[in-house]
Amino acid sequence: MFDVAIVGSGPAGSSCAAFCAKAGLRALLLEREIFPREKVCGDCLNPACWPILRRLQLTERVQILPHGVLDRVEFIGIGGRTLAVTLPAGGEVEIAVKRSLFDQLIMRRARELGATICEGSTVTALTAPGAATQNWTITAAARTFESRVLVAADGRNSTISRLCNLLPRGAKERIALQTHLPLPRDFGNRVVLQFLPEGYSGQAPVGDGELNLCLVSVPRKMLALRSWAETRFGISREHSWRTITPLTRAPITAGHASLFLVGDAARVVEPFTGEGIYYAVASGELAADAIVSQRNGRDAAGVAAAYSAAHAKLYRGRLWINRLARSAVLSPRVASGLLEVARFQPAMLRFLTAKIVR
Repeated sequence: MFDVAIVGSGPAGSSCAAFCAKAGLRALLLEREIFPREKVCGDCLNPACWPILRRLQLTERVQILPHGVLDRVEFIGIGGRTLAVTLPAGGEVEIAVKRSLFDQLIMRRARELGATICEGSTVTALTAPGAATQNWTITAAARTFESRVLVAADGRNSTISRLCNLLPRGAKERIALQTHLPLPRDFGNRVVLQFLPEGYSGQAPVGDGELNLCLVSVPRKMLALRSWAETRFGISREHSWRTITPLTRAPITAGHASLFLVGDAARVVEPFTGEGIYYAVASGELAADAIVSQRNGRDAAGVAAAYSAAHAKLYRGRLWINRLARSAVLSPRVASGLLEVARFQPAMLRFLTAKIVR
């Protein structure tokens, strides 16, 4: 019997479990994979994450992980014209770190704080609270658990959302590929968002001499975009890539009575723009605060409504680059045209970028 059961131990789930355990709740974290594992992601950790990591006492541990320090973001148009925006400098800056390292670190912290971790545990059945019981019943890896509160942190294709009939159909207009490569010489401390006729590419150094390379395109153009990457970075045709889908899906209401959705389970964001990890850890902390409030006697419906409002506020005003990246795939020449406009109004691009890294 647990106060909260969290399904999925990416940054959203593990941060939620850590904050819940830190507050004295009996927290269960169920994860279908065995860590460490890689995940399709831009690997970028923007400065907005640092205060949350500091509350988990993880800043120093993250800073000693292999990582790349990012001092600027470069937007490259179809014709090759580049617009660069300087990122904040100082102690807690934008970095890029592999998800296999970052995710395992947060999960380990949740365990240290007292959360029960079950890896290799895929959820196969779920029973919601009803007349007979006020608890959730979760079956995973032939074991059954009960919990007063349930958190869906299991990604864009959330099993919990599907079992609760909340998962909307995802748009299949685009696909994504991601891999790690040897870092090209003189790449520098930058993150690149490059628009191409076939789609776009995200690139960032992640430390230990490696580059994170991401590609996004519509299915009929992905082969051509992959061929561009093979030529540009000297990649063999037999090279292994990771993939994810969907890249677009309607957001789900984040708060329900005794059920909270965090990270991509609630709202899918463009995976290569440096925002996903922030949304994950921030929504994990918000959900933990809501669960503690409910455990302290606040009405479950009121807690759910307050969490949904706070979750919506978290995203407000920060999704412009997601829309730009999507347009780069569906209308790449339009996106490049917007960059040409921004060339004459650089303050506009600096302002929008600042909203991401504030």
